[in-house]
Amino acid sequence: MAEQKRDYYEVLGVSKTATAEELKKAYRQLAKKYHPDANPNNKKEAEAKFKEVNEAYETLSDPQKRQMYDQFGFNGPQGGFGGANGYYSYSSSGFEGFDIDLDDIVSSIFGGGFGGRSRSSARSSGPTKGADLRYNLQITFEEAFKGVKKQITINREEECPICKGTGAKVGSKIDTCSACKGTGTIKSVRNTIFGQTQTTRTCDICGGTGKIIREPCTECKGKGRIRKPTKITVNIPAGIDDGQTVVLRGEGAPGSKGGPKGDLYIVISLKRSNIFTRQDENVFCNIPITITQATLGAELQIPMVDGSKEKFKIPEGTQTGTQFTIRGKGFKNINRGYYGDLIFTVLVQTPKKLTKEQRALLEELAKTMNEQPPVKKKGIFER
Repeated sequence: MAEQKRDYYEVLGVSKTATAEELKKAYRQLAKKYHPDANPNNKKEAEAKFKEVNEAYETLSDPQKRQMYDQFGFNGPQGGFGGANGYYSYSSSGFEGFDIDLDDIVSSIFGGGFGGRSRSSARSSGPTKGADLRYNLQITFEEAFKGVKKQITINREEECPICKGTGAKVGSKIDTCSACKGTGTIKSVRNTIFGQTQTTRTCDICGGTGKIIREPCTECKGKGRIRKPTKITVNIPAGIDDGQTVVLRGEGAPGSKGGPKGDLYIVISLKRSNIFTRQDENVFCNIPITITQATLGAELQIPMVDGSKEKFKIPEGTQTGTQFTIRGKGFKNINRGYYGDLIFTVLVQTPKKLTKEQRALLEELAKTMNEQPPVKKKGIFER
């Protein structure tokens, strides 16, 4: 049975309205408290807590991921948070793929990095996840109601098909950087009053790649990547609302040094409907009716968002502005699966022009109902 995950806000001990600064403060305190190397006697449990804290902060500190988490919970429409999808893997050098610098926390615990290796240099020399991308997609009101499959085209970097990402001309030799011996970093040691201190910086000869390319690929100019349009199919779930986000894992920019691709955030905007409006999962519309329908009652054909029509009987004597509800005909709630209602307001239409026959009939009706025209009051001077 899968372990039940705790709410991210609960993990960090903050409210759902916490600011970025409050999140950062809570994260620093907990990361320092649960860092595995600060808990040598209870390392396994501390490591689990440390991972949980990092996972929570990684999501809530990113505005887009936080918005998606608030909307969808742990599992979004096309992916989730943490676990296999979050690229968390603790090793002696920290969480690979986790993009938060913990060096200041480590320094506050131990007064320095592990064996002189800084966190930033560890990231620069190891696999790095690619950048996340954003795409704005507009869909119709009806498409949001039913769900839709869309094909989009994005311009993103891809591995060069000629050199296969090496950046070197096919058949040419790639040399190991002699300055950093292929590590991509340069280490230096200096003596202080506290003893020897080792620092690590990115190699300025190879730019941190650890390799020297003598003959660059003519296609990508030695970058190993080219930018090109890419077609992607997106499944938009039924019930999605304006401003919500669909996340496609691994569809962002490519990573470096074997790192995973970033994610693609698709932000949804809805076109206005000429008939319907939406509030949460409920749908609203106005239905015009005649005086006779309002007076005698009638069976109406109410249009639904999906294009169908629903029969609905209104009672006699219905007044203009009266609202009626058709249960379960609104939008689907993405998180819980229930459906909202369709609520329509009847608007009684008063005819502007009548034939002589119609006027005579209405006058006769007025007499039978003992209706009298309003009496014109005399003015102050006439009195």
